[in-house]
Amino acid sequence: MEKYNFCQWVMKEWNDQQAVFTFLYDSVELTVALGCPVDAAAFTMKKFYRKIVGVNFESLLDEANAPASSRLVHRLIFQFINDQCSWQEKYSTVHHLPQLLHDISVVVSHCQLLGEEIEFLSRWGGKFNLLKTAVNDTKVKLLFSSSLVFAKFEVELSLSANYPMSPMAFTVEKYIGDLGQEEISEVLSRVPVGANYLKRMVNQIHHSVLQNPSTIYKQQK
Repeated sequence: MEKYNFCQWVMKEWNDQQAVFTFLYDSVELTVALGCPVDAAAFTMKKFYRKIVGVNFESLLDEANAPASSRLVHRLIFQFINDQCSWQEKYSTVHHLPQLLHDISVVVSHCQLLGEEIEFLSRWGGKFNLLKTAVNDTKVKLLFSSSLVFAKFEVELSLSANYPMSPMAFTVEKYIGDLGQEEISEVLSRVPVGANYLKRMVNQIHHSVLQNPSTIYKQQK
């Protein structure tokens, strides 16, 4: 198991009936129900060949008091969990448990970093002409404004558990000026997926159009 330990999971309990793990500061709980040994393996190895007869995930997040970014992170994690087929078919014995912990840890890690990006933009967005960062379910709204280019617009991004490994769908609502869907789409097409995807998208908008009026005029010609 240590091979896949990304410090995303903590083992809370292990007995003859079940194994319990938590992720993300004890806010996601995984309970693995254990069955009979698969075969007559040596006594010292029996626990590694026990059947997995049940896999259950539970959110322990305090929704009422959690920040919007934390609620978003949990929605995306459980979106991934609910989209999977039968967990005990894919991970049928305790021998497969390290891979199960690894697969969940990867998603938790990506979603956690997304939450940190959102918190960063909420706090320091002014440096990027970002007036407001708002979370609604699994969508993030980014309100940009710049007097330099006389523009104000909002970008709404649709997020998924595949973040940051796939492009995000988005829409643009124009309030002031000429920057709309076509112009922002052209700018964001230059941003590759990968680490810090959201922050890099915001930075690209800031540098390419909000701090460089000539870029807009060239696009409009």
